[in-house]
Amino acid sequence: MFDTHVHTSISGDCNMPIEDAIKRAKALGMGMIVTDHMDIKYPKDNLFVFDVDDFFNRYEKYRSDKVLLGIEMGLRSDVIEENRNLEKNYDFDYVLGSIHVVNSVDIYEEKFYLEKSKREAYLEYFNGMLDGVRENEFIDSLAHIDYIGRYARYDDREIYYNDHREIIDEILREVAMREKSLEINTRRLGNRNTLDELFNIYKRFHELGGKTVTIGSDGHTTDSIGSNFKGAMELASSCNLRPVYYKRRKCEYL
Repeated sequence: MFDTHVHTSISGDCNMPIEDAIKRAKALGMGMIVTDHMDIKYPKDNLFVFDVDDFFNRYEKYRSDKVLLGIEMGLRSDVIEENRNLEKNYDFDYVLGSIHVVNSVDIYEEKFYLEKSKREAYLEYFNGMLDGVRENEFIDSLAHIDYIGRYARYDDREIYYNDHREIIDEILREVAMREKSLEINTRRLGNRNTLDELFNIYKRFHELGGKTVTIGSDGHTTDSIGSNFKGAMELASSCNLRPVYYKRRKCEYL
């Protein structure tokens, strides 16, 4: 088993040394992929970007069959060429694409939700995700489709597939058509209602031709590495999706 979404102290929001992450993954009998944040042109200077040459200089010595080096790229229309150049010019094992910033605002921030209904905010988020998938054909997997469910400023933050069926189907169809993976992010899987709602999305991914999923904790602490993986594996199995990881940009089956 691989935790395919692990951050280290190179990410601007993480203090975990890579040595601690490796030790924890080994204790769990898991492999791991480092996926530190690269959100080019993030609204606040010098956050969520890193020196890629320094990254490889520091971490290459740790790379092995159980420790792989990837990147989590922020997908935005104004950084397509920058992302593509990184993907082409560096020896990443895995490129994970994600949506954190929509229309120049981080959806973690309250201002993203001001004067918007839940439906309006979620539609804006999913439209940004659809553009990101269409414009960045080089990613290996699409991260945390339910990311907005963590931080939205509504009494009920849950994502209900039937409320956004058309736009979610477009995203899933694009990922499936490109033969990419869809991440099962385990951060929210401790909630039974969340699992039930995500089942509808991942089942639909399979119906639209999706075949594979990556499973990642989005770990920023040692305790989070490998968390809720049993639920993620059960979700994948119930939706007829095969868990995979990526090594040297090649899909490897678990």
